[in-house]
Amino acid sequence: MKILKSTYFLCILFAFSAFHMKAQEDKKIDIEYSGFLNFDEAKFPGAKILTRDDSQQIHIVHESINMWCDKAYYYGKENFIEAYGHVKMIQGDTINMTSKYAEYSGKTQLAFASGDVVLTDPSSTIKTDTLYFDRLKQQAFYRDGGTVVKDTSGTITSKIGRYYMNQKKYQFVTDVVLVNPDATIKSNYFDFYSETGQAYLYGPSTITTEESTTYCEKGFYDTKTKIGYALKNSKINYDNRIIEGDSLYFDNNTSFASATNNIKVTDTINHSIVKGHYAEVFKAKDSVFITKHALAITVQENDSIYMHADTLMVTGKPENRITRAFRNVRLYKSDMSGKADSVHVDHAKGLTQLINISKLSNTDAFATKRKPILWNLENQMTGDTIHLISDPDTEKLDSLIVFKNAFLISKDTLDAGYNQITGQRLVGKFNDSSQLRTVDIIKNAESIYYIRNDNNELVGIDKSKSGKIKIFLEDNTIEEVRKLNQIDGKIYPEADFSEKEKIFKGFDWREEERPRSIEDLFKDDPPLVLPKIKGLDDYIPQEDFFDESMLERIEKADEEAKTDKDEEPKASRNLPQRVKYRDKSPKPKVVK
Repeated sequence: MKILKSTYFLCILFAFSAFHMKAQEDKKIDIEYSGFLNFDEAKFPGAKILTRDDSQQIHIVHESINMWCDKAYYYGKENFIEAYGHVKMIQGDTINMTSKYAEYSGKTQLAFASGDVVLTDPSSTIKTDTLYFDRLKQQAFYRDGGTVVKDTSGTITSKIGRYYMNQKKYQFVTDVVLVNPDATIKSNYFDFYSETGQAYLYGPSTITTEESTTYCEKGFYDTKTKIGYALKNSKINYDNRIIEGDSLYFDNNTSFASATNNIKVTDTINHSIVKGHYAEVFKAKDSVFITKHALAITVQENDSIYMHADTLMVTGKPENRITRAFRNVRLYKSDMSGKADSVHVDHAKGLTQLINISKLSNTDAFATKRKPILWNLENQMTGDTIHLISDPDTEKLDSLIVFKNAFLISKDTLDAGYNQITGQRLVGKFNDSSQLRTVDIIKNAESIYYIRNDNNELVGIDKSKSGKIKIFLEDNTIEEVRKLNQIDGKIYPEADFSEKEKIFKGFDWREEERPRSIEDLFKDDPPLVLPKIKGLDDYIPQEDFFDESMLERIEKADEEAKTDKDEEPKASRNLPQRVKYRDKSPKPKVVK
């Protein structure tokens, strides 16, 4: 008997629980207040027609939803309501929505609003003409244009917008624009977290501030801290500088940016380009620091100059810009190349200085080889310091100066020996084609010169000393040598010219070091290993707002609303039909 009683009690408890769950699931919409109640079965079968009075609006309640309006049609069997006129819907203490018209289903817990729709929560406001609201998923959605206002983060407009209320997250698609006092962001796919003010951009996007414009196809920006980073075809444009790289970090508070991998910095005023794989940009100081296969390019009309170093730094305003290269600097131009420990370029003056390393002891094996060196076609020039001077306007080479211990070497045309000229100073002049036309060796000039006749036969070897030597070149070969204030000199037959006489002290033929291409500038560098870019996951497409679970809810509501098997579902009124003919707008593609 006790067993039977227990079983009976459990059955009653189960039945009561099932009934309670069903009652909770199908909780009816309650009409808290209505001024007038009417029926019109001909036009609105099964509907109660509710109208406000002079004292207050109609008040409707369903679970945590409160709704007010001027007029409503309530379909009790379907648990569905249509509301008109100054509609206001409140969910708890978080969601407040106003509109001219609204629909709500107690079975599916789906709402639709139209006409000057405004939805607010404690941190943001959505304005649109039509809005869908799913209470179960706690999501709002518009697809015909809308505006979101987020206090200090700014105002966001887009064609399609979706609000995940539990996550405080917005997802915007197509023609997205965020505007605040500090920046304007434009994108096609844009995720925004309203509490943190953080924005994630996918697809072609721009961030424009008073100081700069940033472009990327995948990026992040914090609207509160004004810090972000850009990936995939990223680019920053400011003050006539364009910075490109695989990954760009920027801080708009300090006007600082850093870049990693495949970096290119273009100076649009001075027609120069700097490349490398790590860079830092300080806007306040107008400086760019770049390393890892650093390469500076001075763009000229017919022939650019390429400079490679361990580290490059570009500083100063465009009209007074300075480029500095440190450690193992190499230069290349089609008709000229060079090496130095460091190089200093004053773009306004058109002055390029190849500078010697600090003084080394005479026993240092590299003391001679580390001296600055230039090769102009078949001529090698060395000295303690070398200056190249160009026209700042045309950027064509005008002259070169070698200070102290100037040494000019070229091979004899038939390899009989080396033509050599030394002195305290060398001054060279270039023609309009940037070819060396004349060379003056000033003070304590000495020369060894292989003399040949018109048949290119060796006549003798001239070795002399003089106060000054002037050399004329044609087609990059020595045409004439003039000695001024000659002190001593003699022409030797080749047979009488001993091997020890054939070179001057300090002779150092460095042809094997000569860069003969842009690629040669990097031939002594260690292998380059680039870091893997991290920091922002690929875009993950979100599930559809009008997903299968929503359609299943509607279909279930339709079935429950049937009065007989042949009758059309009464629940398939405006709201469910709007959902069934759901949006076919393009979805964001995955950005990798």
